[in-house]
Amino acid sequence: MIGERQQSQIERENTDLFEIDANLDRLVKKIELLSYVNPLNIEKAKHQFFTSKYTENPVFRYPKLKFNPYKLHRLFFSQRLERVDNEQIRKLYQDIIYYYSNMVQCIETIGQDRKFYYNSLRVYGSPTEKDVQNAQFILHFADEPMSSDMDKVYSAEDAKTYFENFATQYDFKLNIKFSTHMAADAMVSNASQALLIKRNTKFSENQLLTLANHEIGVHLVTTYNGMQQPLKVFSNGFPKNVETQEGLAVFSEYMSGALTLKRLKELAYRVLASDSLIKGYSFSDTFDLIHNQYKLNRNDAFSITLRAHRGGGFTKDRLYLSGLRKIYKRYLKEKPMDTMLSGKVSLDYESAINQLHTLGLAQKNTYTNTAYRQNLNTNTTLDFILNNLK
Repeated sequence: MIGERQQSQIERENTDLFEIDANLDRLVKKIELLSYVNPLNIEKAKHQFFTSKYTENPVFRYPKLKFNPYKLHRLFFSQRLERVDNEQIRKLYQDIIYYYSNMVQCIETIGQDRKFYYNSLRVYGSPTEKDVQNAQFILHFADEPMSSDMDKVYSAEDAKTYFENFATQYDFKLNIKFSTHMAADAMVSNASQALLIKRNTKFSENQLLTLANHEIGVHLVTTYNGMQQPLKVFSNGFPKNVETQEGLAVFSEYMSGALTLKRLKELAYRVLASDSLIKGYSFSDTFDLIHNQYKLNRNDAFSITLRAHRGGGFTKDRLYLSGLRKIYKRYLKEKPMDTMLSGKVSLDYESAINQLHTLGLAQKNTYTNTAYRQNLNTNTTLDFILNNLK
């Protein structure tokens, strides 16, 4: 840990960088995409879609914007990056500004169909041919027998208690809130440092273990590590951080023994749902692909289709599987994960992060992921699959 006097000296020597970083921090507090892209009327839309026998595409409603997008763009590009002497760090912050600006464009076009979809592509990309082949490879495996720990018998209140007990191994505050406007059963809000749980949802024992290692073990660990860093960009997010962060989170499920073939198939379905957007599929077309062609039950098929089509076409979900593949390959090479847990960072910028450490502009992590200490996975099918992903 860097001492206060040494940190003050570093900040004085990098006054322009810290000023730009602080400016960006104030601006990005307003643009947490997931708080805008999750529909407000999920359950009503789901009921109407099922009533129509899956033929009438749902019409979703979204939260209203709480900021002026044009003004935000102008403020992003008014930053005096030429004052940052180090070329690699200057390039990093240039990429960061473009990334945040693209995020604003995503938010301001939510609900505008293809316009939102094309903005989503600029932030999250689309599945590659290898991604689709990996997804299809996973789906070729026969389903495993359902065990008792997959029964959904726990309430949202039970989940809250479980997560509170799980978090006692970490020395940070666990702020839990309930929400109804969520596509996921639980998720971390980076802006409010809160774990959100979907109200009126039932959880299985395996799902609780999975979510705890995914949301608390990685997403909250990187949230709190990022907050401890001298530069706010670690907290707000590097470009392309989603693939790395979700890869780390699913890898945490694997290491803790929580990952199942069913869960891996869910990630594969998400890739295929994202790929269907490229082909111009409507909501009902994607649902038909997942439910009727791949025979996934209608509730899970609706959830996967919703996640892909929210906003007008949202490709974020295709990154979980490719992220897992990249992090698993890193694990096989015995490369440390510490750098990737230092905040909302990305594998693509590892050399820039190392440079920040060298210059005293980044510090060692306060928190680590306990699941990474020992591999508790006993499912040989998962090992075979992960070792053979392209």
